[in-house]
Amino acid sequence: MTTATFNQPAGSLRHYLTDVSNAARAFADALFAAQGRQFVAQEVRSTKVSERSKVESRRQIFALAKEHETMSPNLAAELRFFASRD
Repeated sequence: MTTATFNQPAGSLRHYLTDVSNAARAFADALFAAQGRQFVAQEVRSTKVSERSKVESRRQIFALAKEHETMSPNLAAELRFFASRD
């Protein structure tokens, strides 16, 4: 009769992954602590898009839909849907 024993090494993969995740979390905490306020304080500016650029974008999307009509009708239909939205 034979028996096999499995000795788990002291530093198993579970411990290694735990250490790596703790180090990544500590790094992220330090990074956001140093620069977090900078992102919060930035003002959000809205950019007004001109009507001419909207029409040009829609025209390009419709042209793209026409180009892909034979190869992928579903994609063309989706592109037309997005172009027709306001």
